[in-house]
Amino acid sequence: MKKWRKLKIFLIILFLGFLLPELPVIPVESATSKDWNAKSFWFEPWGRSGVHKGIDIFGKLNTPVLATTYGIVIFAGELPLGGKVVAVLGPKWRIHYYAHLNSNSVFIGKPLWRGSQVGLLGDTGNAKGKPAHLHYAVVSLLPYVWNIDGSTQGWKKAFYLDPVNIIAVQ
Repeated sequence: MKKWRKLKIFLIILFLGFLLPELPVIPVESATSKDWNAKSFWFEPWGRSGVHKGIDIFGKLNTPVLATTYGIVIFAGELPLGGKVVAVLGPKWRIHYYAHLNSNSVFIGKPLWRGSQVGLLGDTGNAKGKPAHLHYAVVSLLPYVWNIDGSTQGWKKAFYLDPVNIIAVQ
């Protein structure tokens, strides 16, 4: 009986995660849809990763980068390609990934509210020497199998969601 109780609790938590609304905002302060190319998601060829699994939002160096939605910071550190990076687990079991930051202002476990500052716009990682921008990606922990297609690495589209579709909802 304890197994079934734990399974029920798990399923309730899983279900509730999908019910929570995202209420998204554009993750770069004062940015508009003119500050990114909506067609850059899944653009190829794109360096070592093959395809571009997010969008780049351009702005002035050290412009505040904002949490697109509320959530909990699950990573704050440095990665070779992303440079200074923050990952936030948000509603619908989605990870919001913020890369190329000049600095971050969060720590692992910190709860964030929609619009709170994550860091500052930068050019770290493989963006060194390029115009300051935020590489913003959204990864689902649960696959959206209907998004899979025949494009290069198309099976990964079950997990990588087009950020334009999320931030354009506002």
